[in-house]
Amino acid sequence: MLRGIRAAIVDLDGTMVDTLGDFDVALNATLRELGRPAVVRAEIERMVGKGSMHLIRSALVHGGLDGAGAQQRLDEAWAIYQRHYAATNGAHSEVYAGVDEGLRALRERGLPLACVTNKPLAFARELLQAKGLAPFFSQVFGGDSFARSKPDPLPLIETCKALGSEPSHTLMVGDSLNDALAARAAGCPVALVTYGYNHGEPVRGVDADAYLDRLDELLARLQ
Repeated sequence: MLRGIRAAIVDLDGTMVDTLGDFDVALNATLRELGRPAVVRAEIERMVGKGSMHLIRSALVHGGLDGAGAQQRLDEAWAIYQRHYAATNGAHSEVYAGVDEGLRALRERGLPLACVTNKPLAFARELLQAKGLAPFFSQVFGGDSFARSKPDPLPLIETCKALGSEPSHTLMVGDSLNDALAARAAGCPVALVTYGYNHGEPVRGVDADAYLDRLDELLARLQ
């Protein structure tokens, strides 16, 4: 299923970089400033993956607000969160083992690469730069780059256009159901890493064409 791949789209959080520490620090600093209860890291892991706004809303609801109450405080929370995340972006995160090697191998094979994440674009670019991953990517798109974000297929469809590749020949590499749903709807094959977040659920239960314990296993799957 992975033969004939001519380009690849790679997710960021949970796929290339373990950013749970950054989310933990920034989100709980935001909640403290709002006077809301803290969220433990295990719960944050289940909340991440659908963009920062979803994360903040989920944390407010988890802390006891109903949907309407969370929505009422969302704009204030979002402004505070952006400030705290900007201060901590990359400081408490690590590149997963095998990522540098995997990306280098894909580029050496001649595959154009794009990073597509639900993280806001400015934060995504900063994190890729801080972790030395930015040079691998000809295109970077965030959760605010298009009208809709993953699991909607729009970001992948538009990224394929930017890469000049057909979806059927463009591999989506991610860590969650969101990535798989977006890929299937866009017509892209999909490979999922087994070490990411996936909302606390085992990723091998998600429909995918391949599962990877390390990103540098990918090149062998493309032979």
